[in-house]
Amino acid sequence: MKQKAIFYHAGCPVCVAAEDKVVDIIDRDRVDLEIVHLGDTPGRIGEAKGAGVQSVPALVVDGAALHINHGADLSALG
Repeated sequence: MKQKAIFYHAGCPVCVAAEDKVVDIIDRDRVDLEIVHLGDTPGRIGEAKGAGVQSVPALVVDGAALHINHGADLSALG
């Protein structure tokens, strides 16, 4: 069974660089990876908060939020 992962970001340079690296290292045969650009889909900010995301970029894997770097606080996005 594949793990579920969601990468949340806001489109800033820090986030885009992190996205590029995450996409490079994730084994898509083992992980179902979804990329969510919160600047383009602000309606999903509540979902990210509910998953424990406090700042982006962040990767949520099987319900655990992993904060990669600090690009922006979710509160600044909406």
